[in-house]
Amino acid sequence: MSPTNDTNKSIEEQDHLSQETKDMLLSLPREKGWRTPYIYLFQGFWCQPAEIQAISTFQNHFQAKDSDVFVATVPKSGTTWLKALTFAIMNRQNHFISSKNHPLLSFNPHDLVPFIEYTVYGKHDKVPDLSKFHEPRLFGTHIPFGSLPNSIRKSNCKIVYICRNPFDTFISSWMFVNKIKPPSMPTLKLEEAFEMYCNGSVGFGPVWNHMLGYWNESKERPKNVLFLKYEDLKEDVIFHLKKLAKFLDCPFTLKEESEGVIENIIKLCSFEKMKELKVNKTGTFGRNFENKFLFRKGEIGDWTNYLSSSMVEKLSKIFEEKLYGSGLKFRVK
Repeated sequence: MSPTNDTNKSIEEQDHLSQETKDMLLSLPREKGWRTPYIYLFQGFWCQPAEIQAISTFQNHFQAKDSDVFVATVPKSGTTWLKALTFAIMNRQNHFISSKNHPLLSFNPHDLVPFIEYTVYGKHDKVPDLSKFHEPRLFGTHIPFGSLPNSIRKSNCKIVYICRNPFDTFISSWMFVNKIKPPSMPTLKLEEAFEMYCNGSVGFGPVWNHMLGYWNESKERPKNVLFLKYEDLKEDVIFHLKKLAKFLDCPFTLKEESEGVIENIIKLCSFEKMKELKVNKTGTFGRNFENKFLFRKGEIGDWTNYLSSSMVEKLSKIFEEKLYGSGLKFRVK
């Protein structure tokens, strides 16, 4: 069977895709996927077929409101943690942080801050009814800034973005994929995954373009896009939570600060706390994987246990070149 016929067959077998999406995939460049047979180059970034379908529907139908808040992230860069923190901050008047019935104790953060491309628009090519979402609406996404709908980019909604140093991001992504990949997919070896990452062919990559899209917009519109780094957030959580709350137009009052509200949010959303919750030990994220796979270590610098010196040198040079002149830099240790 020729490569072209093989491509057609793999696309046609995906019953969850609309015919329009299947036709589109035939015209897109493709590479071997990390957890699907292929990923496709769509609007300048690589993603899975189902993601392309969801993003297309999202772009065509979503109407932003100025009160909307989006938690945008590079995959495996602190997404679950930032979603929990953002939800807790925005909903602290309705759900007291010290309450035994706080939603974060019984729901995974991805349930409370649903992904646009997996949950909200992830059901075939149907347009969801968003009237049931309480305002201000809170969503999560891995979609690069340039591919967000015009209604978002032209609105006054808020976008909170977080990324992580590329070494830890790579290792976390590689280990995560090998845990959740379907049985039909072979184990992805470190060396192969590394070359794919360096070439940019990773979900929602190239990673450097993903970072730069939100970084540049945060410089242009700082009141609408807040750019955070995982390492900075870990180093001084209190400072960055105050910054986040102020950005979201719900700053902490002096009374809240004196009563320890910020510290209680940090404790509620801590890696250790979330990892031990029953919902995160036994629950599942959609039909894709178990919640427990979302919590590995959450440490900075774990990449030193896996990457050779030549790998570090190669990836360092790539990011130095790609980020040159932008002002965006990372601490790697």
